[in-house]
Amino acid sequence: MSFPVPTTTTTTTRTPELKEQLAQIGLLALAERSEDFLARASKSRFSARQVVEEIVRLELTEGVKRSLQRRLERSRIGRFKPIADFDWNWPKKIETDVLERAFTLDFVDEHRNLVLLGANGVGKTMIAKNLAYQAALAGHSVLFVTAAELLDDLRSEVAHTTFRRKLTKYASPKVLVIDEVGYLSYDHHAADLLYQIVDRRYEKKSIVLTTNLAFREWNTVFPNATSIATLLDKLTHHADVTVIAGQSYRVHESQKEAEARRKKK
Repeated sequence: MSFPVPTTTTTTTRTPELKEQLAQIGLLALAERSEDFLARASKSRFSARQVVEEIVRLELTEGVKRSLQRRLERSRIGRFKPIADFDWNWPKKIETDVLERAFTLDFVDEHRNLVLLGANGVGKTMIAKNLAYQAALAGHSVLFVTAAELLDDLRSEVAHTTFRRKLTKYASPKVLVIDEVGYLSYDHHAADLLYQIVDRRYEKKSIVLTTNLAFREWNTVFPNATSIATLLDKLTHHADVTVIAGQSYRVHESQKEAEARRKKK
């Protein structure tokens, strides 16, 4: 009696390439440079220890770069001129010692605030963005937002859970930059919203705030707001408030460009 011989079905399974396998186990930098790394290791005759040390160095270096890239993307700083391009001789009044100290980021470690006060075009936003960038480079979480964006974002939410989540979004970063307070007017409820952000960050995390109005004029932006006094008290309690006085540098640049165009003609 004969029995049928069972047939075997051969299933071909694709073996992942080395690059894929490296990526799967989290060695992303090595995965991107695997061919170059293997060639270099072979040519230089790396020992087993040197191979491991080089992989660690490569992953740490790339990890730092990726972490910085993520922080910068989340910061929403956007485009800005580097502080090296700032004309320190243009303002009629500027406390360079206060700003130089701010760029050491000591205020971040001390959970202090920084308020830049001055007319339009004197460089407040440029300085604030450069401070935010330096903080991100130093490894701090950063968020840059205009006062209008922040308040509109908070006022758009009615659901309690979503509102609390958005408060956390603005309370969480190590450095929160609130730009252009005073450029638009709001109702008294907006001051209460801003107060909630300041209150959650008070003595815990730093705020960099730019405004074109002296504090005594904030009631024109937030009319009939009972929280203004408390808001300003907590904002300025641990803070450097520095005034930048002078004419608009943007107007100055426009005049120079117009003059240059006239000369060409």
